Amino acid sequence: MRVSRTLLVAAIVVIVVVVGVLAYYALTPKAPYKITIYTGGTGGVYYPLGVKLADLLNKYAGDKITASASSSGASVANARALGSGDANLIFIQNDIAYYAYNGLYMFSGGKIEKIRGLVTLYPEIIQIIVRADSGIESISDLRGKRVAVGAAGSGTAVEAEIILKAAGVWDEITVQNLDFTQAAQALKLGQVDAAFVVAGIPTSAVMELAATTPINLVEIPDELLNTLKQQGYTFFVPHTVPKETYGLNKDVKTLAVRAMLAISSDVPDDIAYTILKVMFDHIDELKQAHSRAQDISIEKALDGLPIKLHPGAAKYYQDKGITIPSEIKP
Repeated sequence: MRVSRTLLVAAIVVIVVVVGVLAYYALTPKAPYKITIYTGGTGGVYYPLGVKLADLLNKYAGDKITASASSSGASVANARALGSGDANLIFIQNDIAYYAYNGLYMFSGGKIEKIRGLVTLYPEIIQIIVRADSGIESISDLRGKRVAVGAAGSGTAVEAEIILKAAGVWDEITVQNLDFTQAAQALKLGQVDAAFVVAGIPTSAVMELAATTPINLVEIPDELLNTLKQQGYTFFVPHTVPKETYGLNKDVKTLAVRAMLAISSDVPDDIAYTILKVMFDHIDELKQAHSRAQDISIEKALDGLPIKLHPGAAKYYQDKGITIPSEIKP
């Protein structure tokens, strides 16, 4: 009888302790979830947008999220930082996100397992630049020519290779690995016949070239885009460069990749949801950070998104009535 009473007292003590612990945690507010945003160089677009996004999250979701933005080496470095856990929200071009997710090109040594899609932001235009007097009017005309395809190891170099292989001319050009500024100067001096530039328009290096040397852009037709899509390169989207750009005499149909936000799969669903809600609820404030943000809209949030969505992002878009393509559903 005495043993039973002792066990009863012990049980009551355990229950009281458990209830007390549960009550403590229920009444103690959770610390805000830490979001570390990796952006790009301080002179680019990613950095001011990332700083503003962090400000918005702290301002409107400070009870749930504490956010900070850091300058970085941009897309490739950001993907690796997300994989290592140094960052959990990153700015990145959608093509680089695709390579990271699938372990391709600069990520052939190992895919970034944690990377998930959140939202695409604005286009980065693929510009194939030639001198107006070059006689080059189509991609097939690049056969036998010297083509600047971007700095070695860059996203531009990879995109140029993918596009020119799909067009069947990659093995018939002389590749020159030059960055945007070097390529523009080489075009001006006649040292290359064409140059790939992937950037927002107007691109300063191209504007400086066009000020002294009349240029054209080579069209990338719909048929080539269809071929790229069939090959699995879903990150390309169509884009038209208006004729007033660089003094062109007509609109030029080309392609674009898109800047995007990617997020770690480790981030809880409600946090990913909240990031999108704050961003789109206060999009007018974000657009004040940089002119490129004018292109951000919820209607285009999934355009060119090439990797699986974070479940929290998927729920946000479903709540907004946006159809999610089956290939990117979590």
